Amino acid sequence: MIETKKQITLITEAIQEKKGQNIVIVDLTTIDDTICEYMVICEGSSPNQVRAVAESVGDSLRINANERPIHVAGVENAEWVAMDYSDITVHIFLPESRTFYNLETLWADAKLTHLPAID
Repeated sequence: MIETKKQITLITEAIQEKKGQNIVIVDLTTIDDTICEYMVICEGSSPNQVRAVAESVGDSLRINANERPIHVAGVENAEWVAMDYSDITVHIFLPESRTFYNLETLWADAKLTHLPAID
């Protein structure tokens, strides 16, 4: 098992590989009673892209870190796919769903890291 920060790097690279946008890393390590240490949130422009990003993340962690998600939800409709890797939860949204759920604001005390878009 590789360290959490390396897993986050693999996740963000996999998202960027499939042109996922608006990547935010939410650091929850200083907040008590959270379900994970980090969340990685991003979006895809269509259900097909959301699925492709989720597949890319799953493949990258399986191949490079021998990690498989505990649970994956939302692939069927691909408006919001959540991938649970215990210490890290990956959320891949369609833009409208991301705006509606607005996960970044639920954790006001968390450190947010916005990654620049790669064109």
